[in-house]
Amino acid sequence: MVQKVKSALLTSRELFFQLVLHALVFSFYVFDREHPQVAFHLEAYQFVFFLNYTLANAFISYFLLPRFFYKKKYIHFFAFTALIVGGVIFIEEFLLERIYFPDSRGSRFPGILFSLGQVLPLIFILSGFKFAWDALTKQRELDELKAMIKESELQFLKSQINPHFLFNNLNNLYSYAIENSPKTPAIILELSSVLRYMLYECREKYVSLSKEIEQLKNFTQLSELQIEERGVVNFTTHAIRPGYQIAPLILIVFIENAFKHSQSSQSSNICIDIEVWLSEDGMLEFHCKNNYHSENNAHDSSQGIGLENVKKRLQLLYPNAHQLDIQQTDLYYEVRLSMQLQQTTQTTHYELHYH
Repeated sequence: MVQKVKSALLTSRELFFQLVLHALVFSFYVFDREHPQVAFHLEAYQFVFFLNYTLANAFISYFLLPRFFYKKKYIHFFAFTALIVGGVIFIEEFLLERIYFPDSRGSRFPGILFSLGQVLPLIFILSGFKFAWDALTKQRELDELKAMIKESELQFLKSQINPHFLFNNLNNLYSYAIENSPKTPAIILELSSVLRYMLYECREKYVSLSKEIEQLKNFTQLSELQIEERGVVNFTTHAIRPGYQIAPLILIVFIENAFKHSQSSQSSNICIDIEVWLSEDGMLEFHCKNNYHSENNAHDSSQGIGLENVKKRLQLLYPNAHQLDIQQTDLYYEVRLSMQLQQTTQTTHYELHYH
């Protein structure tokens, strides 16, 4: 109810918009075409005549448009508009003209076509202001709604990552706890660090690239504990420097998939190579490759909640600013991702090498 009242009221911005444009139209209306050297010649009757148009326009703009035209009741709208235009002509020709010009213009009716030619252009111009304002307002509301939907979808996609990640790692933690493995405390510590980052530091749409790379390292260390002596993991970064931002929890999905599918398909000789580097123009290059045996892999590496999730997030956050290439054979699974990152003001360089 409050929203309906608010939408019906004339806002201060719209009032200013209407006043300025009405003043502009009035200036053309009172312009003396017969004596252009005089420019504007104001008479009392001009205000009265223009007020007649203004009142008619107010009724059309703030009653007929929202009640009939915007609800697609076009027959009602045009019927009532025709009545309003007829009323304007009647008031002008049979009342105002005879009051102000009883011996000239008011002594005879010039005809309906002539009167329509005088009245319709002004009515259409004045009513067009309201139509244009409503169109701009509707477009602005539509843009805001699209932004809200996009943000809601991003938050929903991000919220799916934490349960997905937690579910996989709790299963592994449970296995180590059952075996009383001495690595269990280290796994809990690494898991706590990664979850803290996911829950408390990834609420923004973008985070520091350096911080995200640090958490990728922690996640890789956590996942490597589960491999033990069954393989080797290489994690290398080049030219990662402060001053750039990245959407959080995107790269981690590909790394998680690499560990999951390598472990599920083979019990030894696991090899996972992860490389991240940043070019001078802010293009982030991510490369993740893992070996696996397709005949032993019960899961399809190209499917799953995590991968579909990250593809949707890339489309929403980096439209026309990323390129994702996934290659899968019987022996390896490879991901190459390029992303154009946003830049801030810092320029310090550093490199991280983790094996």
